Amino acid sequence: MKKIVLGLSLTAAALFAADGAAVYSKCVACHGKDGQNTAISGVALSGDAASIEKKLNGYKDGSFGGAKKAMMVGQVASLSADDIKAVSAHIAGLK
Repeated sequence: MKKIVLGLSLTAAALFAADGAAVYSKCVACHGKDGQNTAISGVALSGDAASIEKKLNGYKDGSFGGAKKAMMVGQVASLSADDIKAVSAHIAGLK
């Protein structure tokens, strides 16, 4: 019985987990499909998931960002912690 409950819990968690690709679809207009569009930001998206997550959380709480900070603050305002974690992993995997 415990195995069934655990299995159902993991399945439910997977169904409700944030989809990094879906979250990133909102970023494509500025950052490009592969995160390499530098026209707006001047730099390509890069880094491991943890560093990207830290930056996104910094934009959200106002502790990170340069000249384009206001634009990013608005973009991340509605993202949940799970969304940020998922999109960070997705960005880290872009090539």
